[in-house]
Amino acid sequence: MKRTLGLYWFTNDLRLLDNGLLHKAAAQVDELVCVYCYPQVTPFMRHYSQEAGLNPLRRQFLDQSLKCLNQSLGDLQQCLHVLDAPALSALVSLVENLGVTHLFVSEVSGSDEQQAVARLKQQCPQLTVEQYAINHLYQPQQLPFDLADLPATFTRFRNQVESLAVDLPLDSPLSLPPMPDGLQISGCSGQRLAEPEIMTPFSGGEQAGLAHCQRYFDSRRPGDYKQTRNGLDGMDYSTKFSPWLALGCVSPRTINAMLRRYEVLYGANESTYWIYFELLWRDYFYFYALRYVERLFKFGGIEDKAPLTSYYAQRFQAWKQGTTPFAIVNACMHQLRETGYMSNRGRQLVASCLIHELQIDWRYGAAYFETQLLDYDVASNWGNWQYLAGVGADPRGSRQFNLDKQTEMYDPQGHFIRRWHGDSTQAELDSVDMVDWPVGPLKRDT
Repeated sequence: MKRTLGLYWFTNDLRLLDNGLLHKAAAQVDELVCVYCYPQVTPFMRHYSQEAGLNPLRRQFLDQSLKCLNQSLGDLQQCLHVLDAPALSALVSLVENLGVTHLFVSEVSGSDEQQAVARLKQQCPQLTVEQYAINHLYQPQQLPFDLADLPATFTRFRNQVESLAVDLPLDSPLSLPPMPDGLQISGCSGQRLAEPEIMTPFSGGEQAGLAHCQRYFDSRRPGDYKQTRNGLDGMDYSTKFSPWLALGCVSPRTINAMLRRYEVLYGANESTYWIYFELLWRDYFYFYALRYVERLFKFGGIEDKAPLTSYYAQRFQAWKQGTTPFAIVNACMHQLRETGYMSNRGRQLVASCLIHELQIDWRYGAAYFETQLLDYDVASNWGNWQYLAGVGADPRGSRQFNLDKQTEMYDPQGHFIRRWHGDSTQAELDSVDMVDWPVGPLKRDT
């Protein structure tokens, strides 16, 4: 009988614990090759972000996560092959050159990955493709509705699914099929895993993620999460699970299991429920991205209703560099560039500023976040930007925040603004408009 060869394409599932797809691979094939295709800066991303590449901090967190996964696979006599090439061409080459019979890939929400899988099926019809959703509280088949009937708002989604049971996380596999003898893969890049490290509070990888989650639930911070979650700075005001969730170093089901154990020990309250609530938002945006595919990136959003915004190069650069007339926005943008992270409250404020005060097409902000955030997740990032721009999952239209009022609420003493040098404002934001006509300055209201 012909030996079966599996290709496991790691995407946003960089872990062994609670990885049902890896268990499937272990049970179905005789030999296994594990690969990861490094993120490519697409023309779309380059155009809208006005950046040539990813923030070094985002690259570092990813590289640390890949290194950790490679070490874990090594304990099972396996190896992670990191390919610095577009996913489709790299995968087609591997399937054809190695004689791959099975492809295993998480059911990801990104349209690029979905298109790569669809085209791979077309070009390699003999290939058996196994996909499984492993980065969510709920499986698609658990939902009480078809994906085409996804509720138009998160509240309606939550009301229908929050009573469903969340499965317990799976153990890590005890063994994996071996690699083929004499395996050689061209274009495999290992140098990324050995770049000098930049000091940051976040260390990538499954072990670091699990340790962070355990420290959080060993504290009493979950019990007051709802009261502190809108903080702007520091590691203690919110869970900080998102970087590891975004890369799949830790699964939502693992965090949910830790949360339930905390509630057994210390009691459940509104704050512990709110942690589950935030995990459920991630699920909603995952299904939202699967439902709307390319419309996640359209200017007019899911209903094709274009906002009254445009593109102003000087304003966008001032927003990115933190030199707008709005101190709280500047501080948040400086924090993002220097740490690769920004609070949820900060993200709402800077997005509101870009869309409403600066009147810029929301896609420029979403793409810039994609290049900068340690916790970049395609569904949550683009779904939230659509939500705030009024072209997504919110029938009430766009969300505009009063930046002066928000500053008074969340930075009344100005500590955050001073720490992140938010007062480096410029009074005149424009000298020319989008077609180089002279314009008057944009000033903040007094």
